[in-house]
Amino acid sequence: MTYQEANNINIKDYLESLGILPVVDKLYYGMYHSPFRQDDTPSFKVDYGVNLWCDFGTGEGGSLIDLVMKQHGCNAYGAISRLEHGYYSADTFSFQGKNITERNLAREERKRPASPVEIRSIQPLQNPALTNYLKSRGIAPEVAADYVQEMYYRVNGKSLFALAFKNNAGGYELRNPGYKGCTSPKDITRIQFAGKRNDACFVFEGFMDYLSFLTIRHKNSPAYPCIDWQDYIILNSTANVDKALYPLGEYEKIHYLLDNDEAGRKATQDILKEYGWRVRDASHLYSGHKDLNDYLCQKSSQPTERMQQPSKPAQPEKQTQSAKQPKPKEKNEQSPGEKRKRGRRL
Repeated sequence: MTYQEANNINIKDYLESLGILPVVDKLYYGMYHSPFRQDDTPSFKVDYGVNLWCDFGTGEGGSLIDLVMKQHGCNAYGAISRLEHGYYSADTFSFQGKNITERNLAREERKRPASPVEIRSIQPLQNPALTNYLKSRGIAPEVAADYVQEMYYRVNGKSLFALAFKNNAGGYELRNPGYKGCTSPKDITRIQFAGKRNDACFVFEGFMDYLSFLTIRHKNSPAYPCIDWQDYIILNSTANVDKALYPLGEYEKIHYLLDNDEAGRKATQDILKEYGWRVRDASHLYSGHKDLNDYLCQKSSQPTERMQQPSKPAQPEKQTQSAKQPKPKEKNEQSPGEKRKRGRRL
């Protein structure tokens, strides 16, 4: 059994085989009494979507292998060996003499409520309401059209439509002016380019930040935006950081452009802890802003020329103005130029 195969075993099923059942069982997660200590209130969470656990009482968490390692005080190899002896077919799990058959799994699946999002159709981006929404967020629709589609769906019988950004597992992130949600399953989105093996990867928290980055690149260098010089991973939620760690191991340079908030900083620390010197912080490029899209929105509200930096270098402008000994007002107008030079680093 490989490391990946072991971690693909459902944590909920594993705990059930030990007689450990959730006290609170929701669609996407369950709350348990901790198997490691005595607790009066359920403080052990299992996220069914990402198949990870977290013990809020101790701050520990991780994959199934991490759970088995903590239970038995063994290393990863020992945990996989224990799971391998308990996992003997594709249809049946057996741990400590207890079985969970495929029939039981099907019955459990029927108990779970259906997804609240009923997809009706998905098509290329063309709805004016959605393209105008992108424009209101500073994003060029012609740039976004290669990466997002429009989805028509129902929620509780109500017909809606939204931008749809697909993840690696086939689920979608949904956005419109009044709705922010997703369809299951939840996962990261990894973007690579055919025929290229890049040694760098840019990491974004959400797809609106990714589209903001593309817009900035196209505005600053319309002829050579260099979009395919690196790969991209969009987390679609900071809860998906663990899913991104494995593919990030393929890169020599990892640039993260996460939100400037507590969740973004925690995700940053998780990536730094895993890859150390390979990780580079690019959030200083939009310091003072919540995220990259917030930075773009504020820049877009300023005069157009401040975002569309011309290709000629800034230095000759300084020399010309210096020679003319500009008035104080003209000197103040140079400040946006300095910001433009910084913006090109994106």
